[in-house]
Amino acid sequence: MKKMLLLSFALLATTFIFAQNAPKAQASPAAKAEGKIGDSDITIGYNQPAVKGRKIWGSLVPFGEVWRTGANGATTITLSKDLTIDGKTLPAGRYGLFTIPTETEWTVIFNSNADQWGAYDYSNKKDVLRVKAQSAKSETFNERMTFAVKDNNIVLMWENLVVTLEVK
Repeated sequence: MKKMLLLSFALLATTFIFAQNAPKAQASPAAKAEGKIGDSDITIGYNQPAVKGRKIWGSLVPFGEVWRTGANGATTITLSKDLTIDGKTLPAGRYGLFTIPTETEWTVIFNSNADQWGAYDYSNKKDVLRVKAQSAKSETFNERMTFAVKDNNIVLMWENLVVTLEVK
């Protein structure tokens, strides 16, 4: 009986110890935006950084430099059919989605190397298409970076900013 009581206590103590080591939520969880523009199915895979009281634009995300447009691995975009963006054709396929933010206008980059960590291995020699997009002040505050595919647009929202890329 004493051994059973001791064994029960040991199991209970072990359960409490391991419960304290439960995995924490990711700082920048994985997310996906899906939608349809014309006949093309669009999927954007990304990780969502949070503001956490930080200055984002021009600080955490510097102006004038290539940004992975998210956190962790490079953001990816997959198109099932060709699309027209800014009068230029983007063939169906899977791309790394990078941006070069400025205060008013962003360069959006579709790069053939979709499988890379951040922008550390980014090479402009692998760019398939570069287009311009306008940024504007968001009507709402967005703690986590979020993409949406809606109304013939690919939209990025984070902090107090929204960037809209018109797609046909």
